[in-house]
Amino acid sequence: MSSNGLYKRKGERGALSIMACASGKPFAERIIASLNQQLRDMNEPDNFRLIHTEEVNFANGEIKTVITENIRGDDHYIVQCFDDPSSDRSINDNLMALLTAINAAYQSDADSITAVIPQYAYSRQERKKTREGITAKQIAQFLEISGANRVITLDVHAEAIMGFFTQATMEDLHASHTLIDYFQKNYKVDNLIITAPDVGGAEKARFYSKAMQTDLAIVDKARDYSKASVVESMRLVGNVEGKNVLLPDDMVSTGGTIVNAAKLLKDKGANKIYITCSLPFFNGYAAELFTKAYEEQIIERIIGTDAVFHGPEFVKKHPWYDEVSIAPLFGKVIHHINTKKSVSELLR
Repeated sequence: MSSNGLYKRKGERGALSIMACASGKPFAERIIASLNQQLRDMNEPDNFRLIHTEEVNFANGEIKTVITENIRGDDHYIVQCFDDPSSDRSINDNLMALLTAINAAYQSDADSITAVIPQYAYSRQERKKTREGITAKQIAQFLEISGANRVITLDVHAEAIMGFFTQATMEDLHASHTLIDYFQKNYKVDNLIITAPDVGGAEKARFYSKAMQTDLAIVDKARDYSKASVVESMRLVGNVEGKNVLLPDDMVSTGGTIVNAAKLLKDKGANKIYITCSLPFFNGYAAELFTKAYEEQIIERIIGTDAVFHGPEFVKKHPWYDEVSIAPLFGKVIHHINTKKSVSELLR
């Protein structure tokens, strides 16, 4: 019998157990709630809960994770969100907390250890442009050497990061189906065209265009890599005149690029402009920028997932923002991995 009270069944891996670092706990609780609901729908036992742990913070800034329950032989999942708007913990603080948690699970003799990280830290540092490190690869190495056998993330910025892992398996989930379903149920928009905010987002935009059976346009931008988040110029490939536009993006950081793309589309005759994003980081003054763009009727709505959780107060304060939970997808994937079912069928 497993530590959470469920019997191990034929075809499963070790008994499934889930723990969370401090910044990952709210997302982990939503995953567990969704997982239990899915099991109830299948008439299966639904008493999963978070494994008890303690995250110790020392005066000099060091972090230690202590697991206070037996997880020996478990198929163990550790949830962490690096970017946590609700706390003052930095990405580096949360990265180190995750590494100590993974190694604590390794030292506790878990059978398999999976890091559940909806945000892959340093994902935009996946290649060398000048004399600099390839930090995204370092993150993969840190996770592996700490003891992770698998990593589950969401819409990683560069798919090449999968190749940085030599021992662990990486599952890159996609929020597109969740966001498309939400948009179609809540916004009855006619005369719609999908527009990629940049050439790099063309593949995602094509998926949206095919799934929603709409036309496609692309914003082509030239970026100044000598400065952070600076775009030199933009031009539109396609016709948006008189049309409503949906801009799908993987992540939104400071918001400058996506707002400039929306302004360009408005100048080209677009009507209402909607934005979807898997990872709504909203760093710096992004919220203020979007509020201004909303008031000037440049954007109609931004729809993001709770992979970066802003919460109901933020949604109430900012009428331009909708938050959609991606936790059910993570719950399904975790259950499929544990029961040795296909994960790819969930991502089609």
